[in-house]
Amino acid sequence: MKLLPGFSLFDDMFDDNFFRPVAKTSNFMKTDIREVDGNYVLDMELPGYKKEDIQISLKEGYLTISASRNDHKEESDDKGNVLRKERFTGTCTRSFYVSEGVTEEDIKAKFDNGELQVTFPKDKPKEIAETKSIAIE
Repeated sequence: MKLLPGFSLFDDMFDDNFFRPVAKTSNFMKTDIREVDGNYVLDMELPGYKKEDIQISLKEGYLTISASRNDHKEESDDKGNVLRKERFTGTCTRSFYVSEGVTEEDIKAKFDNGELQVTFPKDKPKEIAETKSIAIE
């Protein structure tokens, strides 16, 4: 094989595309936040995830949304020889401060076709426990 001066067989294999990341973390969990009728609504894109892959938790006023999945694909020919194997493992997480007054019962979530929608009240003051008297012995 005859090569042009200054080129090698490996030039095409190790060009910039080879080292470019397949996915950037900034592209995961794209979220729009809007206000609707006194509520906040989070619209979050989670393409490729299923409802079972998503967890939502609330702790100390922070709403945390996590999504994780493990995919394994294998293609074989008629004789059972493996032609291709692909594996994907991914996890992404985002947290939002929603107020310590918001409870789990105030939060509504639905997932449809790769889009998660989470709704919670805009302003809900933290409930203060009723004052109780303490007996002196």
